[in-house]
Amino acid sequence: MDFRLSPELEQLRARARRVAAEGVAEFGRFNDSWINGYSKEFAQVMAREGWIGMGWPVEHGGHARPPIERVIVAEEMIGAGAPIAAMWFADRQMGPTLIAYGSPDQQAEYLPGMLSGDVTWCIGMSEPGAGSDLASIATAAVREGDEFVVNGQKIWTSFGAVADYCYLICRTSTEGPPHRGISEVIVPMDLPGIEVRPITDLTTNRHFCEVFFTDVRVPVTNLVGVEGDAFKQTMRQLEHERGGIDRLVSNRALFDLAVARADRSDPLVRQEIARLESGYHVGRLLVYREVLRQAPAGFSAATKCFCTEHEQRVADFVAAVLGPEATLWTDVPAAIAYPPAYTIMGGTSNVLRNILGERVLGLPREPR
Repeated sequence: MDFRLSPELEQLRARARRVAAEGVAEFGRFNDSWINGYSKEFAQVMAREGWIGMGWPVEHGGHARPPIERVIVAEEMIGAGAPIAAMWFADRQMGPTLIAYGSPDQQAEYLPGMLSGDVTWCIGMSEPGAGSDLASIATAAVREGDEFVVNGQKIWTSFGAVADYCYLICRTSTEGPPHRGISEVIVPMDLPGIEVRPITDLTTNRHFCEVFFTDVRVPVTNLVGVEGDAFKQTMRQLEHERGGIDRLVSNRALFDLAVARADRSDPLVRQEIARLESGYHVGRLLVYREVLRQAPAGFSAATKCFCTEHEQRVADFVAAVLGPEATLWTDVPAAIAYPPAYTIMGGTSNVLRNILGERVLGLPREPR
């Protein structure tokens, strides 16, 4: 079986690799660069290359390119540590969601800023009492005339401190089962009543934030899709989040560093390098199945489980190879400490295995 890409796709990969190297040289290299590498200037470079909205329809300003091309560009950017975070959520999730569910006016207002790399979006999803169980969210948006009045708190909101807009998952009704009454609303982050508190994690990163909403007034025209029926919209959004190449190559640069420093005369070291390199190939094929629509619905849960657990194995290998030498690099200790988060953010592996078993394999539901 031949897994090689076409010459045209290899040319795209080479071009992306050059642009990524130039971006790293100018703006710096970041582990987990899709969440830690924030640079609007480099986002605008991506826009000029036509690498934002690559798969979006032409009628919405996109380039209608095959999904595999976006995966190739993203793999090179994240693998090199190029700072793509400023445009990542908009390109990966918010744009496709607005194209699928947004009104023509919303598409005309918000998509151009995403495509130009000028506008950063955050996602208001998790809450202190609602992490994996999205149906438990309590942040409320109550209609008053032609406005929603929003009150509540979000947590683990990446880029809340620098975002221009928040794509807010909120509750507009408490009637019926918990997954009913959930809506999605676009909230400009400069509205009165919004307070953002960055969270400094163990590795000193500050992309996560708490966001507090106190009587924030948002026009009803900012509602995306059908009021009270956004649970399925959010589930589709999570499919975009869980099955991407970002879940595989976040610490690829760290792996390459460790391989270069490893004692490859040791057969056990060679065996581990081979095992991890094989893991990258397997993960890549899983992602390709997703973007080529060859996987069953819900399969992104399996993709994320495998890829994020692979990244954790990479971090363990790096720690074993570098040992105390890791402290000679300013970012390596943090990069080694961070991977336990990989199998939590975006859906824990425990929850995703339940999704895979129940929705893909048809196994009995977990006892409640």
